[in-house]
Amino acid sequence: MWLALFFLTTTAVYWSGLSGGFLFDDYPNIVENRGVQPPDASLPSLVRAALSSPSSEFKRPLASLSFAANYLATGLDPYWMKLTNLIIHLLNGLLVFLLARALVVVGSKSIAAEAAPITAVGRAGVTAALIAGAWMLLPINLTAVVYVVQRMESMANLFVLLGLIGYMAGRQRMLAARTGKGAGTGLLLCVSSLILGTVFGLLAKETAVMLPLYAFLVEWIVLNFRAPPAMAATSEAGGTHPTRRNKPDYRVIGLFVVVLLLPLIVGLVWLLPGLFHPNQWSTRDFTMSTRLLSEARIVADYVVWTLFPTPGALSFYHDDFSVSTGLLTPWTTLAGMLFLAGMAALMFWMRKRRPLTALGIALFLGCHLLTGTVLPLELIYEHRNYFASFGLMLAIIPYLAAPPRPPVGATSVATAHDEHPGQSQPFALPRYTLLAGLLLSWAALTALTAHAWGNPLRLAEDLAARAPQSPRAQYELGRTYIIYSHYQPDSPFTRLAYAPLEKSAALPNSSILPEQALIFMNARMHLPLKDAWWDSMITKLKATQPGVQDESSLGALTQCAREKNCDLPPDRMTEAFIAALSHPNPRPRLLATYGDYAWNVLDDHALGERMAEEAVRAKPDEPAYRITLVRMLAAQGRKADAEKALKPLEAMNIGGRLDGSLSELRALLDLR
Repeated sequence: MWLALFFLTTTAVYWSGLSGGFLFDDYPNIVENRGVQPPDASLPSLVRAALSSPSSEFKRPLASLSFAANYLATGLDPYWMKLTNLIIHLLNGLLVFLLARALVVVGSKSIAAEAAPITAVGRAGVTAALIAGAWMLLPINLTAVVYVVQRMESMANLFVLLGLIGYMAGRQRMLAARTGKGAGTGLLLCVSSLILGTVFGLLAKETAVMLPLYAFLVEWIVLNFRAPPAMAATSEAGGTHPTRRNKPDYRVIGLFVVVLLLPLIVGLVWLLPGLFHPNQWSTRDFTMSTRLLSEARIVADYVVWTLFPTPGALSFYHDDFSVSTGLLTPWTTLAGMLFLAGMAALMFWMRKRRPLTALGIALFLGCHLLTGTVLPLELIYEHRNYFASFGLMLAIIPYLAAPPRPPVGATSVATAHDEHPGQSQPFALPRYTLLAGLLLSWAALTALTAHAWGNPLRLAEDLAARAPQSPRAQYELGRTYIIYSHYQPDSPFTRLAYAPLEKSAALPNSSILPEQALIFMNARMHLPLKDAWWDSMITKLKATQPGVQDESSLGALTQCAREKNCDLPPDRMTEAFIAALSHPNPRPRLLATYGDYAWNVLDDHALGERMAEEAVRAKPDEPAYRITLVRMLAAQGRKADAEKALKPLEAMNIGGRLDGSLSELRALLDLR
């Protein structure tokens, strides 16, 4: 009953948010990604969709295929994509319930010497339902539902949760086995759950690689690597009975050596040399050391944002964050480090006393080892807590939901181990009041935020108000005003667009997106272009190596000029490209964009071809750059060179994904 109530509440809370539009990374991954908009469900189209994601070198094919399936069913309609996200979130809520129930029961047994009190086991379903319901309603998990592209995160964690549930079932079967065959079946289930859960999860997003670590933490804190009780003959009856022995199960230890330790060593050997190369950090405003200092504050903030969220904290855009440059710069850096050290110490102290609390803390901290340490990712994203927040719910909900301690002198089956969160606890009324207050506040903030997400203009204004110093939030507000203006100079939205865009351009750490939007808007409406906008954009491009947003900005201006919708001064555009390319090792996308502009706008075919060739050399496994180069060579009548450039493309035609492009190029070259 409790679980069904939470499913209905979660659906109601999110329903108004399904009506909104696309946002931010939805555009490069879905809206502008022709790969996930296949014309049919043929094998070549599906392979092309699976390998089309620009978000990762690993392409996240399962998530991309799910976007393609949405497109084939309902077109490029964000409503149905968000509804699919909600269904995945509810399914994950069911899996969280099943996992939490198994952990509550086994955690009780780990304290009660494999004989859990009746009250603890009997209340496991209610406690698990409260954990799942709280997790589904958490405001910090909202973006996994209403932000379409973050299906990658929720889908990856679907397989992580399935893997953990399978692992728990396998270990319970091993511990309950009375024969070697039963234990072997349980071990096989453990192995297959970890391997298949990780593999399928990785096809959605790389965060699924943490599944073996989560299973290890469950084993270390709750299951203790225990072997099944040994069987010994009784001296009188001649029968057998289990003899309890705390021997470790070396098969389980060996399993984690294979699925966790060895991959960890290989991964570190592969990653660490590159992480110390300056190019890895050239597009960031932080280094490895300042990132580690900053993440101490951020991960500590995540705890507060999860348990006691506010609209200002959950602002979606966090590019107004000030990077830590020392232990006391700012002072919250040291405070964050001490807080995390305290959490780790509490985990060790609670391991034997309250294993679920210890496990919850361990899962939260373990989840952030991937995204909150040395990888040169963006510093803050709320969706990184999608699994981590389950750890916090596991740590606090069983205690808040525990039954009251019986009066002195009363008889209870749960008096031997009262300290366990699944058993009786004092101060029942304050605990229940706090739990109810948290659930209501989480549901209310999630509902209010989802309502804002249900309308693009309402969302842009809400996020800009939540983060007034965020360049991205202010840019998105201005961009939304532009969209609502329909490029009409006399529209009231046109006048509204200038202030947030100019504010965004002037804020620290701003990309060239706001300048690009101002230039794009005025050029489309045939209004004057301010030199200050060009100067600001070029200065930023000279100061730091262009990032993804800067490349997208130059690409948008190039497309507008190529389609003759924008009358842009060629000298300023060329100056902007030269500034962007002045840094070492320019990225292939930037090279290809300049080649596009040179060929189609400047009519400089030699420069366009040279840029296309450099893009191919910079990323030889990207078919799009090779296709462009073949087109350029064919247009110049250089058939032999074009045929030579075509051959590598034929070798890249995995599953027929390039059949359409290859047929078009062969026809262009008059090849049969």
